[in-house]
Amino acid sequence: MASILDEYEDSQNTRQSAQQRSRLAAANIGITHSGFVNVRLEEEKPIFTKQRIDFSHLEKINHFAVCNNQLCMSLGKDTLLRIDLAKPDQPNQMEMGRKDDCKVHKLFLDPSGSHLLISLSSSECLYLNRNTQKVRSLSRWRGHLIESVGWNKLLGTETNTGPILVGTSQGAIFEAEISATEGSLFNTNPDQYFRQVHSLEEDGRPAPVCCLEVERGLENKVFIIATTRKRLFQFVGKVAEGSEQQGYSSIFSQNQDLLPSFQEFPVNMGYSEITFYTSKLRSSPKAFAWMMGNGVLYGQLDYVRPDSLLSDVQVWEYTSDIDFDLNKPISIVLTQFHFLLLLPDRVKAVCTLNGQVVHEDVFPDKFGPLKKMIKDPAGGLVWIYTERAVFRYHIQREARDVWQMYMSTGKFDLAKEYCRDRPECMDMVLAREAEHCFQNKRYLESAKCYALTQNYFEEIALKFIEAKQEDALKEFLLKKLNNLKPGERTQITLLVTWLTELYLNRLGQLESDDCSAPVYLETRGEFRVFLGSAKHKECLFNNRTTIYDLLASHGNVDDMVYFSVVMQDYERVISHHCQHDDYGAALDVLSKHCDEKLFYKFSPVLMQHIPKKVVDAWIQMGKRLDPKKLIPALMNYSQMGSTQQIKETIRYMEFCVYQLTVTEEAIHNYLLSLYAKYKPESLLWYLEQAGTHASDIHYDLKYALRLCAEHGYLEACVLVYKIMELYEEAVDLALQVDVDLAKSCADLPEDDEELRKKLWLKIARHVVQEEKDVKKAMNCLSSCNLLKIEDILPFFPDFVTIDHFKEAICGSLAEYNHHIEELKQEMEEATESAKRIREDIQEMRNKYGVVESQEKCAACDFPLLNRPFYLFLCGHMFHYDCLIQEVTPHLSTFKQNRLEDLQKKLAATAQASKSRHRPPPKEESDTASLGKASTGTSRETIKSDIDDVIASECVYCGELMIKSIDKPFIDPQKFEEEKASWL
Repeated sequence: MASILDEYEDSQNTRQSAQQRSRLAAANIGITHSGFVNVRLEEEKPIFTKQRIDFSHLEKINHFAVCNNQLCMSLGKDTLLRIDLAKPDQPNQMEMGRKDDCKVHKLFLDPSGSHLLISLSSSECLYLNRNTQKVRSLSRWRGHLIESVGWNKLLGTETNTGPILVGTSQGAIFEAEISATEGSLFNTNPDQYFRQVHSLEEDGRPAPVCCLEVERGLENKVFIIATTRKRLFQFVGKVAEGSEQQGYSSIFSQNQDLLPSFQEFPVNMGYSEITFYTSKLRSSPKAFAWMMGNGVLYGQLDYVRPDSLLSDVQVWEYTSDIDFDLNKPISIVLTQFHFLLLLPDRVKAVCTLNGQVVHEDVFPDKFGPLKKMIKDPAGGLVWIYTERAVFRYHIQREARDVWQMYMSTGKFDLAKEYCRDRPECMDMVLAREAEHCFQNKRYLESAKCYALTQNYFEEIALKFIEAKQEDALKEFLLKKLNNLKPGERTQITLLVTWLTELYLNRLGQLESDDCSAPVYLETRGEFRVFLGSAKHKECLFNNRTTIYDLLASHGNVDDMVYFSVVMQDYERVISHHCQHDDYGAALDVLSKHCDEKLFYKFSPVLMQHIPKKVVDAWIQMGKRLDPKKLIPALMNYSQMGSTQQIKETIRYMEFCVYQLTVTEEAIHNYLLSLYAKYKPESLLWYLEQAGTHASDIHYDLKYALRLCAEHGYLEACVLVYKIMELYEEAVDLALQVDVDLAKSCADLPEDDEELRKKLWLKIARHVVQEEKDVKKAMNCLSSCNLLKIEDILPFFPDFVTIDHFKEAICGSLAEYNHHIEELKQEMEEATESAKRIREDIQEMRNKYGVVESQEKCAACDFPLLNRPFYLFLCGHMFHYDCLIQEVTPHLSTFKQNRLEDLQKKLAATAQASKSRHRPPPKEESDTASLGKASTGTSRETIKSDIDDVIASECVYCGELMIKSIDKPFIDPQKFEEEKASWL
């Protein structure tokens, strides 16, 4: 691990680099007008952090390889050290078994860290698998100095590499495959095959293959990149589906007729190195950096292009302090936004966005010259080694300051992407973008950006006002308004009012210009959307008076009406339509929103001009409207004499009465008055169907009577009298209209025969005295059975002869005779019935029943003859006391009290008879016998009364039992007590 001195040195370098970066940042950023205050409690950690790793080895390091947390080092002459970085305390050291003087030329480790190739300076190659301890020689590879390996990332496993590409120092590219499993009896070598597929040249001579990379694109397309000292070759081809195991020879054969695609640079420093950046593990690389003689060729990898994998290529030249004679670059590593150049004594980090050196780390001389720099694609760590030390770089938050570079180059979208989680930086980017758009006269875009910043609101607004850009100012205000919080009511009110004024000014300008009709319509649509915004509805509602004043000051009536509708201020809308005599539109608004209060308020005006439509709207509203509140409007305009208004008024009143079944007396009285004045033919029909009893009537009877009398509707008056049960008045009035009507009135008091007779006498008198029609008078006698001929004779004049009444008198006498005969018959039947009853009573006195000695009481089931008992005709027999006990609960309270009194009297008479058991004195013997007789008579009477109460009928067969059928077995008042006794 790192020593104390090394850690101190590293901390000093870190602090110096951080201070330098903070000074650069302060110089570049400057002071802004942002509302954010950048306060940091501690310095940010540097992007590149170096740490020395102490492996405690004694031999010098020759070569170094790391991939997928598997680290391999060649030490000294013949030692190989393997370390699993997940278990750093368990190193694995082994001997390669080489006794000659050959050295390790290069180490190649596959992306999974399972396969290690060791290229020796003697043109030999060794193979070591992660799961074995034995180094095996690749016999087919002998004679070739391996310079590069292109691993198979798709088919490679822990035991098999799959088809791979191998580049040699003589420019040859071989395809090979290595398997860690034991072969057959005759083939124990790990190399499955080794065949040449291509060769590379420079200036007509073979050139060493410095780097090889194999990538796969879409649709089974394969890209192969190979580099020499100053050339970069690309081989593109398709592999047939399912033929991946056949290798890459087909890719090179597809390009053998044509020269391969390559890029060449004139400067040659003897070697080159290419590196790739992969954003995610097991994904295809996104960018590349090729270190060659002219500088670093940097670009993106595009797998969609048909001919070339490279895109957006550019060359970053080396800085002036790099001299190919003294300090040529050794290695290169590519990260997301930087490439690291390894020089003999330092490491330089160059930003790929602007080519500037952002970090430089000088290594002390005590560790010796730097030899190689390697990046682990799995962990993202960068490793650097010398002969005596190994260093490791951590890269943290590499994109932290990228936003500044994108902002300085005008790539604002990318700048915002990389400072999305830093609001203070986002604000600076937006402010710079807004200023850039403003200077380029892209005012609308500038307004949108300014609205997202925390810059001073007044300053930005004045900029657009001075530039006379009202549209941009409006856009800025709209964006600011949408970004405000609901609690910022003052700011919202200010912006809403200002925007309303801007919209109205713009509409006024466009309205005067005939050529801008489409723009005017579009602007008005935007304005109405603004007025109808749900987000700012509360503000608009609270300040609607101000908005109305602004609209009125600009004479914008249409938008005022629209705003009133949005604010649901329908009263203002309807008033506007009424003032402009557009009553149909006013009624449409009323009908659409169905506000009862507005109906009550505006119905008088509308009824005056469009009565039919108004009544239709009322009928459509149905029960939601209270007809009583519409009566004043109806009465007001119906009195003006308009026939149509009166007609529609009657129609609505009929709808209320017949359809809605309104029972309000005012409604019925008003309809009655309308019928009486304007539609008399419906008056009588209405009164008839309204009901014949006062309880069914919904109008005022006295008002109806007075109304009908004023207009001379006598028949209707008769009908009202009949309902009021004033039959005498009804008959008197009906005689003025029709005798038949009077007759129908005279028969109404069915329960009062005296009154009926009186009414019929009035009819008869009228017929005799007024009409002098004897025949009609005789018809009255036949119509009413209460009248006799003798009742109406006094009404006739003296000169009328008996011939007119002969038939009536004879009929009356015959009827009397018939009635007398009926009475005689009834008397005879009554006498016969009384005689039979007396005989039955006499027979009952002599009736008796036989009681056996074994008979038992029906109530207590004890022998009957032990105590006094009762025998009923039905056969039931009860003891005297048992019968009282059974009957008493079923008696009424009155009879129970009477029974109790009779029992007390009976007990009192029994006590009196006991007190007189001794013979009385002689002189009092007559008096005592008299008292005894009276006492005996009294006891018999009391017993007879008791029998009437308890023995009038059998308790089991009589009416008492029938009445008790619905009574519960247990008295509800004693239920709880009875229930407790059972527990």
